[in-house]
Amino acid sequence: MKNVKKTIITVFGSSTPDAISDDYQIALELGRAIAAEGWTLCNGGYGGTMEAAAKGATEAGGHTIGVTCAAFGRRGGPNAYIQQEIPTFDLLSRLNTLMRLGTAYVVLPGGTGTLLELALIWETLNKKVLRGRGPIVLLGDHWAPLIEPIQLDTPTAVTPAQVATVAEAIGLLRTSLTPNAAPDTDTAGDESPSSPS
Repeated sequence: MKNVKKTIITVFGSSTPDAISDDYQIALELGRAIAAEGWTLCNGGYGGTMEAAAKGATEAGGHTIGVTCAAFGRRGGPNAYIQQEIPTFDLLSRLNTLMRLGTAYVVLPGGTGTLLELALIWETLNKKVLRGRGPIVLLGDHWAPLIEPIQLDTPTAVTPAQVATVAEAIGLLRTSLTPNAAPDTDTAGDESPSSPS
């Protein structure tokens, strides 16, 4: 049977927003919109905007993947809206899996964890380590103070796209992605970095 490649949108975001926050509601809308396009949603699988995006995608009939981490045992298992859990042993393996599963990436507001995710995927695409991936889309203006000085310092670098609304993010992803752009996810974990010693 022929392997069918899926379009997987990896969404990075914070674990802290609650259900009444604007960030949670935007992530909920994003998840619904991703599912409406027929794309699979992938994220870190825990709470906050990760939960919101997975909830939106599930409610809209989409498929969700959560990449969890044994080192985060205090967080428990994945949220209730994750349909497929991919457990990883450590933070580096988790980041690598989130990155390699993605066909394209949306980054929501967040703290140091989300910053680490953004930096990793940005540098990986900038160095052309991964091929056939779509854009990095920054939803909202949270990351603008970080992006602008880097653009000035390295004007030839890949530049993440900054958009104000979910509709703009989806439109940008839709025009950027093609059926041939999806990575082969069967080998997504083959190059996971080893655990730090």
